[in-house]
Amino acid sequence: MVKGDSTKRSRLDAEHLTQVLGERGAAEIEGAKELVLIMDGMELRREYAEEQEYLMRVKSLEGGMVNGYRSLNILGLGEKEKRGMLYHSLYSSQSPGFLSENNEIEKGIDQVSQKLVGYKGEKTWVMDRGFDNDWVWWKIWRQDDHLVCRVYHEERLVQVEVSPGNFQERYLDATYAYMQRYARIETELEVRLQGQKHAKRQKVQVEISATPIWVYADEREKPRPTKKVWLVRVKVEHSVQDPWYLITDWPVNDQVSAVQVFIYYRRRWSVEDTFKFIKTTLGMESVQILAFEAVRTFVALAWVAAGFLFSLGLTLDNPEVYLLAVLGGWEVRPNRPPGKIILTRGLRRLLDKFATDALLSQYRTEHGDLPPFFKELEARYGPKRS
Repeated sequence: MVKGDSTKRSRLDAEHLTQVLGERGAAEIEGAKELVLIMDGMELRREYAEEQEYLMRVKSLEGGMVNGYRSLNILGLGEKEKRGMLYHSLYSSQSPGFLSENNEIEKGIDQVSQKLVGYKGEKTWVMDRGFDNDWVWWKIWRQDDHLVCRVYHEERLVQVEVSPGNFQERYLDATYAYMQRYARIETELEVRLQGQKHAKRQKVQVEISATPIWVYADEREKPRPTKKVWLVRVKVEHSVQDPWYLITDWPVNDQVSAVQVFIYYRRRWSVEDTFKFIKTTLGMESVQILAFEAVRTFVALAWVAAGFLFSLGLTLDNPEVYLLAVLGGWEVRPNRPPGKIILTRGLRRLLDKFATDALLSQYRTEHGDLPPFFKELEARYGPKRS
């Protein structure tokens, strides 16, 4: 039996676990001079699940639709190694009480803003194409924060200043002709260049261009205000992929400011290992037999493990981390903290328990009770309840 000094009691439910993540994450980035807030929408795909609770339709990797759930995750990054998990929520459009995707995003932004209410520095939200949404952008701008968001809707209507004081409406992709190149830099990216069969991490030349445009607020607002932003194009020379287009309210008018916007967006990739760990954990087959609340709890626990492994504010002093380590077979040794294998094993053992409980409950529902032999095993070796 593993012994340790952690005597704190832990609640294993999604709300408590995500509260712990958010509080520790906010404490971890306290005092940072500037914050980058990575907002990411991750999908838990359950392609072959049919009877799992509250399944919704999500995008498959091939572009079609499959069963699954969605999650919203927000990480805060300061300078150097300062970073913390600020918000996590797994949800389904089919679950009781669900209102809308925008409502889920609003809850995430509001809760993170509340955690950072005393922060005096600049905050920049960095988002991928899934957040190319007028409502999301203006929600962020109206609390005096900045953003960098990758463009998805090239067909959106915007305004351009064709001559001093003369504004005309254009589709976004028609404004590409106004781009001005500000920077050409060498950097290292994982990309497939012309003549290569596969993407690989390599040094490349990147060209960064930009042009000012004016974007509209949500169409439900009458009249619709506009805001000056910059459309930024990031083109990797000789890449087989299309350039990225980014929207930002940070002014882009010289080499330094152009490169800074590129750096903001690149910081998304600095936490990619964290997301890969979560996605691998969620790929465990037994997740398919869990009830919705058990799935939410298990995914929150996966983020607890990630919070320890990837320095997001959690330590072995957190009873949730300690429990996962114990379940994974960790033995307390000086300067030998548990690693990815131990915590993943702990997650799998906990998942096996959830799955076993679910299957036994289902058997009781269908047959009235367990067979005598299993009842005896459960009575003799099962958990003793007071």
